[in-house]
Amino acid sequence: MLYLISFVLMFAGLACINIIFSYQSKHIDTQFWSTFKFHLWMLPLFLAANLSVGYGIKFGIKAVSQLGYVLVIAKCMEVLISVWMGYWFMKEIPSWKTWIGLGVIIIGVVLVKQK
Repeated sequence: MLYLISFVLMFAGLACINIIFSYQSKHIDTQFWSTFKFHLWMLPLFLAANLSVGYGIKFGIKAVSQLGYVLVIAKCMEVLISVWMGYWFMKEIPSWKTWIGLGVIIIGVVLVKQK
C-alpha cells in the first residue's frame, strides 16, 4: 500500500510543478513583473506540490528502504511527465528516439533494483 501512496503523491506533486512551469512558458509574458506576479499566485500550489513530493519520497523510503531507488523512480516519473507536458502544451510529438530513451531509463531502473 505504501508503494501506491508514494507513487500517487510523487506523481501528483511532480505533475503540478511541471504543469505550472509549462503553463508559464506558454502563457506568461517573459517580463519580470508578470512572471513574479504569476509565481506569487502559484506559491500555494508549489507548497502543496512540494509537500506531496516530500511525503511521496518519505513513504517510498518506508516501502523500499533505499533513497536512491525512490529518487530514481521520481526522476523517471518526471521524465514521463515532461514528455506529456511537451505534448499537452507545445504539441510536441515524441519521436522514436524519445521512446528508446525512455526504454533505456526503464531498463536502468530494473537493473538498479536487482540485487
